[in-house]
Amino acid sequence: MSTPVRVLVGKPGLDGHDRGAKLVARTLRDAGFEVIYLGIRQKPETIAAVAVQEDVRIVGLSILSGAHVALTEKVANALRAAGAEDVLLVVGGTIPKRDVPRLEAAGAAAVYPTGTPLETMVESMRELSADVQAPS
Repeated sequence: MSTPVRVLVGKPGLDGHDRGAKLVARTLRDAGFEVIYLGIRQKPETIAAVAVQEDVRIVGLSILSGAHVALTEKVANALRAAGAEDVLLVVGGTIPKRDVPRLEAAGAAAVYPTGTPLETMVESMRELSADVQAPS
């Protein structure tokens, strides 16, 4: 039996809506991932520190506030500063399709705009985590 992939789900910034993030966390857990849910209003540095502490393979951001590009850049920078550049960063939420390339350029390995089927997200995250060696 293989070790489940550890995923940290958090909401950076001031957005207070977490229903979608909780649904994603539960869906990933039910799909066999080990999920750590950080909750709302998290600082990028906190997300990075917990990612390192919990030895996660993927950090998933849920962003509804419209600040998705800036927040993704800040979390990606915080992960690098924490020595966690091998942690995959994925982003979901209210994201216009035109911003997907900007998020990928900012460091997102995958982007899941509103309306992405949960099964598609799960399969994508399985593929992403299978493509890389688990951290030691």
